[in-house]
Amino acid sequence: MKHLIIYAHPSSESLNATIKDYLVNILKDKHEVKIRDLNQLNFNPVLSERDLNDQRRGVVADDVKTEHQLIEWAEYLTFIYPIWWTGMPAIMKGYIDRVFSYGFAYRYVKGKQQGLLNHKKIVIINTQGKSAEEYRESGMHHALTLTSDFGIFNYCGMKIMTHFYFDRADRITSTQINDLCSTIDDIYQR
Repeated sequence: MKHLIIYAHPSSESLNATIKDYLVNILKDKHEVKIRDLNQLNFNPVLSERDLNDQRRGVVADDVKTEHQLIEWAEYLTFIYPIWWTGMPAIMKGYIDRVFSYGFAYRYVKGKQQGLLNHKKIVIINTQGKSAEEYRESGMHHALTLTSDFGIFNYCGMKIMTHFYFDRADRITSTQINDLCSTIDDIYQR
């Protein structure tokens, strides 16, 4: 199988990096794996007026075209990023803004929205500082799921295999990381 990991965290020492590296190690022996480390790529997250106007005409910048080709290549996509200020980091949001463009990820036909990435299966892995209980009690867990899972990925037709939230990320254990990665490997075997 072909796996594309889209990763956003500026520190190579982060929990997110540990999860990414571990996941690559368990997948690479059985599957083709490509990684898009958005910070390392210095991906431009700003959707400019020119980008917007070009997208409406079906034209995308070369860096976006590269990402389109990689997404088309992949059977599975894994998004790994922290939850900061109750959302994804700016570089990941900018990736979505620029890459999940009209005509590639979605379109409208007779006023009705259609997702165009229906054949893609995804896993989302997030780390967060607060406890899962705090997020549930405040309603933020539901809000995060609505905005990312339904507002972005389902909107584009993608099938979400699972969405992991690692709470209390500053206190996570290696056993929890191993369990996560084994679970993801099992998901990808289905």
